[in-house]
Amino acid sequence: MCFVLQPSYRVALEWLGEGRRVVAATLVETVGSAPLDAGAEMLVDDIGRIEGSVTGGCVEGALVEEAQCVLGGAAPRVATYGISDQQAAGVGLTCGGTVHVFVHALEEQQREALVAAREAIEAQRPVALATLLDGSGAGAKMAITEDAAVGSLGVTDLLDDSLARDARGFLDEGRSAIRRYSEKGEVMGSDLRVAIHAFATPPIMVILGAIDFSAGLAKLATEIGYRVTIVDAREAFAQSPRFSEHARVVVDWPDRHLATTELGPRDAVLVFTHDPKFDEPGLMAALRSGAGYIGALGSRRTHADREQRLRESGVSEDDLARINSPCGLDVGARTPAETAVAVLGEILALRAGRRGGRLAEASGPIHPRPGEVASS
Repeated sequence: MCFVLQPSYRVALEWLGEGRRVVAATLVETVGSAPLDAGAEMLVDDIGRIEGSVTGGCVEGALVEEAQCVLGGAAPRVATYGISDQQAAGVGLTCGGTVHVFVHALEEQQREALVAAREAIEAQRPVALATLLDGSGAGAKMAITEDAAVGSLGVTDLLDDSLARDARGFLDEGRSAIRRYSEKGEVMGSDLRVAIHAFATPPIMVILGAIDFSAGLAKLATEIGYRVTIVDAREAFAQSPRFSEHARVVVDWPDRHLATTELGPRDAVLVFTHDPKFDEPGLMAALRSGAGYIGALGSRRTHADREQRLRESGVSEDDLARINSPCGLDVGARTPAETAVAVLGEILALRAGRRGGRLAEASGPIHPRPGEVASS
């Protein structure tokens, strides 16, 4: 999950601070195709203001009515909207999926957890916001960071402890989902549902080489949530403001910089220098890192020559197979901006376990359930 600040948290706290009564419609689970991911939220207050969206317009009108019922005293509930591809669209998702939306009042006792979540997100620290979906305390919230938990679900201490442990696992994986527990809080039960929305730290992208293609990629990568660093040992190349506009710029040798950068499976390293004395040390350092994607620009012949030199330097065939070169999807890209689209398309496809082909020529669900095979 990308680490993007949900504006709804800020707005909810502002409205509560004004003394307004506020209802949140929170997307807690999706099945099949859905416009937005779990965690998306729409707010409705008692003077008719609306903020946010959970499906981009498909069911928001119906959710406003649900919110009005809660403002009128109705109990919180999980509302389900879905429509099959064969049915005519009424109130539901025209894309054929199903969404489960928890409609509940935001109370003053939830403020502490909301504030803790907002502060962690703004500080770019991983945090999970957990919401109880069942029972008399439905709507209670906890904010869980790597080293603390704020708030309580108000059921049992065991539930709070079990939830904190599970939520930290969700943070490690960067995913959101519903977790089920017994009435006592035991992990083997299924009486109580808790929606855990994890906000992981932003993925990192390190681009080696300050060239036009780097500037183009940095701009687009930043827009989809990457923290981008452009590294080049040549200060004269790196000092242009077109690089610093969308990325942190570091003047250093690529292998030395990567040796001090902790990378994980959501992170990417791109080698754009077009110079063996930078490319090859950079690739060898990238292979020693935990980066989930390693890509390099260049022709097929350039890459074949590069592979041979890397073999002679002791790089194994398994490691060579980790390098995506020429990087990017085959979309006929020529300009830096077009190349950025192609490269990001490949990164996103591989991260999602996809082949990156045309959806119109694919089969299977566009957004498969966990465990299902993606369209191909």
